[in-house]
Amino acid sequence: MHAEDPSFDMKNDVEAATMMLLAYCSANGWAGHDPYDALNSQLFKRLPFLDSKIPRLVLTQALKRSPINIRRLLLIPRTQNPKAIALFMSSFIKLSKAGLAQQESLIEFMIERLEALRSPGVPYWCWGYSFPWQGRSILVPAGAANLVCTSFVAEALLDVYEQRQDPQCLVMAVSAAEYMLNELYWTDGSKAGFSYPLPRLRVQVHNAHFLAAALLCRVYKHTGDEKFLSPALRVASSSAAKQHADGSWDYGEATSQRWIDNFHTGYNLCALESISRHAETTQFDAHIRHGFEFYRSHFFREDGAVRYFHNRTYPVDIHCVAQSIITLLAFRDLSPDNLRLAHSVFRWAMDHMWDNRGFFYYRVLRWGTIRTSYMRWSQAWMLLAMSTLLCDSDVTVKHSLAPSLPALA
Repeated sequence: MHAEDPSFDMKNDVEAATMMLLAYCSANGWAGHDPYDALNSQLFKRLPFLDSKIPRLVLTQALKRSPINIRRLLLIPRTQNPKAIALFMSSFIKLSKAGLAQQESLIEFMIERLEALRSPGVPYWCWGYSFPWQGRSILVPAGAANLVCTSFVAEALLDVYEQRQDPQCLVMAVSAAEYMLNELYWTDGSKAGFSYPLPRLRVQVHNAHFLAAALLCRVYKHTGDEKFLSPALRVASSSAAKQHADGSWDYGEATSQRWIDNFHTGYNLCALESISRHAETTQFDAHIRHGFEFYRSHFFREDGAVRYFHNRTYPVDIHCVAQSIITLLAFRDLSPDNLRLAHSVFRWAMDHMWDNRGFFYYRVLRWGTIRTSYMRWSQAWMLLAMSTLLCDSDVTVKHSLAPSLPALA
C-alpha cells in the first residue's frame, strides 16, 4: 500500500487490516507481551537478589527500548491484560454497529474474562494490569486496582450495556465508579483529584483525573445518582485549570511529570468531550477547542506520521497512531479536515508499521523500527482505532469479509 497511489482504496484497506488483526489477536488467545511486563520474568523468583528497585527499573527500560524481543529467554509469559480485553470489547461493539456479524460470542467471552481478571481483595469491581511495574518511588503489584485500567474497563462495560441493556454490565460499571468515588477521590483546598496509581498517592495526573471524571459523568447519566456528578466536575475543573496558555497540558503536576505527549493529550480531550456530553455542560468547551488546536498543530507531520512528544518527531509510537485516529474522529466537527488526516495517519501506519502476518509494530525510531508485537499497547489500541474508523466515517464492513476466527482460547 502506498499513500501516494491514487487507486488506494481506503475502505477496503481498513476492512482488510481490521479482519487480519482481529484474526491475529484471536489466534493468540487475546494474550501477549507488553512494553512494561519485564517484572513478570521468572528470573526475579529464581534470582531474588535481583528483585529490588534499580534492577527492576533497568530491566523494564531495557526491554522497552530493545529492538529485539527477548522475553522468552527471560521467561516472561504472555498474559491477558484487563485493559486490552476492555479495548477489544469496545472494538467489537463498534464493529457490530458497522455491520460485522458474529460478535455476540466474543463480547460474552470478554465479559467472562473481565469477571475473572478483577482485582482481588477489593469489595468493588476494579482492575489492574497483568504485570507489576516499578515507578520512581513505588512498586505497583500485578493486578493491583488502578484508576486508568478500571476506567477503560468500566467504559467498555457501558458500551456493552448501551447496546445490549445487559444489567450486569451496568452493575459492574457503577461499582467501578463507586470505587473511584469512595477510595480514590480527594480534595485539598481548591484542588481535587483521584489517586493514581495507588490510593495513597495524591498527585495530579491530568489524564487520570479526566478519565475518572468522564466515567462518573457517564454513570450519572445512566443512574441519575447525583453523588457521581459534583466530584467529577470538581476534579475536571481542577485539571482543566492547569491547561497552559498554548492549549497543552503537562502529563502531571509533579516535577518529574512535566512533559507533553500525544496519547495522554488525546485522552484529556476525549474525556472532556465525554464529560461535556454526559453532564450536559458547556463549561469545558473553550478548553476543548484550545486543546484540540494545540493537538492538531503539534502532533502530526504532513505525511501522516504522528509525533509522540509535541516538540520532536521521533519516536512514532503505535499507541499514538491509534489515539490520534480516535481523537481526530471524536472532533470531526471542529475541523472538516479531520477525517482526511485520520486516513493519512492510517495509511502511514500501514506503510511503516504493519506486518503482513497481521499485527502492528511498536515504534519507528530515527534509526530503525522496533518490530515487537505488544497485545495491549499496540494491537488492542489499533483494533479500536480501526473499528472507530469503520464505524464513524461512513465506512461499512461487508459481512463476507468476516473471517473464520480460531476457537477462543
